[in-house]
Amino acid sequence: AQEKKIFMVQGHYPTIRRLLRARGWVERKLPGVGRQLEEHRSDQKKQQLEKGQSGDGDGKGEASYLVRDQLPNFIWTNYLDATDRRLLQQDHVVNHYARVDAFTTKEGLCLSLQNLPWIEQADPNTFFPRCYRLGTMDEREAFIEDFCLTAARSLLKLALEEAGIGPVGTEQLPNSTNRAGESHVSHPMHSTARPGSPLYPQLVEDALEVCEQHLGVLGHQDIDRSTPFPCRTCIDWDRFLQDYYRVAHEGAGLVLSREQRKQCQNLLRCLAEQLPQLGMEGKLNIWILKPGAESQGRGKAGGSREHTEASHPGGVPPSLCSTGVVCTTRLEEVLQLARGCTAPSVQVGKWVVQKYVERLLTIFGTKFDIRQWFVVTDWKPLTVWFYQDCYLRFCSRPFSLCRLERARHLCNVSVQKWYKMSPDQDPRVPPDKIWSSKQFQAYLAQLGRADAWHQVLVPGMKAAILNALRSAQDQVGFRKGNFELYGADFLVGEDYQPWLLEINSCPAMSPSSAVTRRLCTNVQRDTLRLVLDRKDNPTCSIGAFQLIYKE
Repeated sequence: AQEKKIFMVQGHYPTIRRLLRARGWVERKLPGVGRQLEEHRSDQKKQQLEKGQSGDGDGKGEASYLVRDQLPNFIWTNYLDATDRRLLQQDHVVNHYARVDAFTTKEGLCLSLQNLPWIEQADPNTFFPRCYRLGTMDEREAFIEDFCLTAARSLLKLALEEAGIGPVGTEQLPNSTNRAGESHVSHPMHSTARPGSPLYPQLVEDALEVCEQHLGVLGHQDIDRSTPFPCRTCIDWDRFLQDYYRVAHEGAGLVLSREQRKQCQNLLRCLAEQLPQLGMEGKLNIWILKPGAESQGRGKAGGSREHTEASHPGGVPPSLCSTGVVCTTRLEEVLQLARGCTAPSVQVGKWVVQKYVERLLTIFGTKFDIRQWFVVTDWKPLTVWFYQDCYLRFCSRPFSLCRLERARHLCNVSVQKWYKMSPDQDPRVPPDKIWSSKQFQAYLAQLGRADAWHQVLVPGMKAAILNALRSAQDQVGFRKGNFELYGADFLVGEDYQPWLLEINSCPAMSPSSAVTRRLCTNVQRDTLRLVLDRKDNPTCSIGAFQLIYKE
């Protein structure tokens, strides 16, 4: 008997419907919706017959009606909970796994990657900006310690910069001179102290003491990170942070002796050997606060109207809470927002706070990120396919660490669609704010760094994806025969190192540009080749998919 080919689609996926029908599959309409559609088609058919036209799609409407009571073999849906589990039999295929929130929510990914060193010989700090769940007391305390230590390191960097010495860590950067003569590296020069501004001679001494103690702890630190916070009481932290804010954000000056200058350089050089994120973390101690249960940019758009935002040196306005994601430079703001936000999308205690990548690569002075697809076709053994085409998403306004509104800092299409390009935006930024990876590779070649894509970025993205999957593997609800297409989002450091931000379990397939129209169509086509055609013909084309891991 011929194998049944009945499919069901939940959501707006015209490409999936078209490709399955072209293969001879018949669609079973969703209950309730199907009857209305069939009545509509019946009326259409009567009109067509009266005009002498042929029927609907060579009988597809009738075929769909005939299978209305049969179980679909293939289900493509927005999310697994939309699937009636009673419809599933052993040989049925669904495009989702259960319990993937262990790596597709911000809180889940944060927790899973904390466990990575016990599972793999890999350090998440080399590819995932450090992250804390503020609803957990231990992690909230760890974040407070991290914020203070980062402020101390940042102060040493600012002191050296004010003394005319460049940022520590750049000596090892690859040559990235822009032949077009524009600076693509993002960190702004710290403005020198205003005339008559106060000076803080003791501040550098305090920062040196803290960093020396921290370096001593790092030298004897074991994997469980249970070492108590160094120098918890050796300085007045409230005073230190307030003074640091004045230097970092308000133009106050520093006094630096020649001996202190040497100490700063040596300490930062030693810390860089122990802390993989010392380079990317910058010197302004910016953190990004996110709803932990969300993924896929949910909560980031903040409504249909453009939000007017200004700089708030004294605090983040309460209205920002409703946007879901907030960039901030002050410890008290993070803790206050996490406690006090009443946005309906955020459950109490479900915030995560993550270090903002301050020293990142920009294109034409604009921040961007990379959306990278991959498919898991099996969890036992773990089998991962990497899509070799991806795309870049640009912000609407020029990048600035001094202005933290989301039009400059959140690259998601769901955020940027509410913003027009600002008048001061470089005209070379594409109007639709999307580039293909091919365009990015051409840009890298213009910088004289054509090798960075294949030698640094792609291997780094593959490694980060595999580490995230392995860290969460035991949490996922595995079902043989299922598969899932994911979208991982990456930032690029100024040394071309990719930094994983999040993984989405239902990446958007509605095109927002000519580039995404082509790529989204292609990845859906190639996914069906991978999970359907390859079963009957193991040598068939799978397009741009590449097998990168099979246990």
